[in-house]
This record gives sequence, structure tokens and C-alpha cells, in this order.
Amino acid sequence: MQKSELDYFKGILVSRKEQIEKNLSGVQEEISELQKQELNDEGDHAAANSGSLIESAIISQQQKELEEIDRALTKIENGEYGICEMCEDPIGFQRLKVKPHAVYCIDCREIVEKSNKE
Repeated sequence: MQKSELDYFKGILVSRKEQIEKNLSGVQEEISELQKQELNDEGDHAAANSGSLIESAIISQQQKELEEIDRALTKIENGEYGICEMCEDPIGFQRLKVKPHAVYCIDCREIVEKSNKE
């Protein structure tokens, strides 16, 4: 992969990482505020718990994406970015544009998804 392409993807990854970190910080602040609020009845408690569960799921998903982004940035530094971890062929440019932290090419991703369903 050319340096200009690597710089392009690095920029996208760094920008997304900053956005996720900002999101996670905001969610943590919201959780802190919820914990400080006085909950007057069971409905308030249920609503707070429901929101908390949703936020926990979002936090978990974003932390996973953050780990994948960090892994991709390390691969850029090591000269291993854009190589499928299964077949070791290059991952297509269009696939990386859609998911810049992809670790598998399209074919291998389908194999992994099918094996995870079974």
C-alpha cells in the first residue's frame, strides 16, 4: 500500500478514535449525573436502569471498536496494515474505506461469520 493511502486511512482511524473517546467520556458523565439524581418511584428506577443497560451496550461496542482501531494503527506503524489476517492477501481498498479497521478480506470475513453462526 502506498504511503498516501496509509496516511489517508491513518487520518480516518485517528479521527474515529477521537470521536469514540469523546463519546465514551460523555456517556460516563451522563451515568455520573444519573447516579446523583433522586429517583422518586419504581418507574424512575426502571427508566434509569433501562437507560443504563443501553448505555452499557453502547460503551461495550465502542470500546471494542476502539481496540480494533488501536490494532489497525499499530499495523500501520508496523507496515502490516491492509493485510488479511487469515489468508494474508491484501484487503481491498473499498473494504477498508467502509471499515478501515477491518482485519479480514471480504471472502475470509464471510468464512468467519459462517463459522461463528454454527
